[in-house]
Amino acid sequence: MTQRATRKKRKERRHTASASSAPAPAPSEPTEPGAEGDMTRAYARSRARDEAARDALVPLEPGERPTAVTVAAVVAAVVGLVNFGSYLAGVEVRGERPSLVGILLFTGLMLAAAWGAWKVRYWAVLGIQALLGLTILIFSLLAVKFGDVLELVIAVAIIAAAGTLFWFLVKSMARIQMPERPGAG
Repeated sequence: MTQRATRKKRKERRHTASASSAPAPAPSEPTEPGAEGDMTRAYARSRARDEAARDALVPLEPGERPTAVTVAAVVAAVVGLVNFGSYLAGVEVRGERPSLVGILLFTGLMLAAAWGAWKVRYWAVLGIQALLGLTILIFSLLAVKFGDVLELVIAVAIIAAAGTLFWFLVKSMARIQMPERPGAG
């Protein structure tokens, strides 16, 4: 069975289950106003908002690729190729050439992530988000110890770009919807 058919059936089951069932009973509220009743109502509102957000998501059509995922694939490919190209050009880091093994591993990782994101694979987008999170963390720490204004501007620009891409990938990942494990349904 194809992924699209599986997703469609899952969505139909969810829709028929919510349409056929009676409205959920209101959470029991204590007779006295207090933190427990407020907390129960807050959780109920939160669950309702989450459910509405999930229902609003539309799974990707076959061949569809969200813009954020396309941008992530291109960025990953460019970073991988620039990394390898700079090694071939003889660029040194702190006066030393980086090891070829490290360069090949990083370049391979970035190109694999780029290929997976281009093919709209959940694991690739998740991996790119993890790398973006690490990039944001590292450049935030570097921004604290900036030596001159140019270094600070570069760090803030990278943090802003990585944070923006991370943000837009969140909704894209929800639309990609990781397939269910066999036997889990």
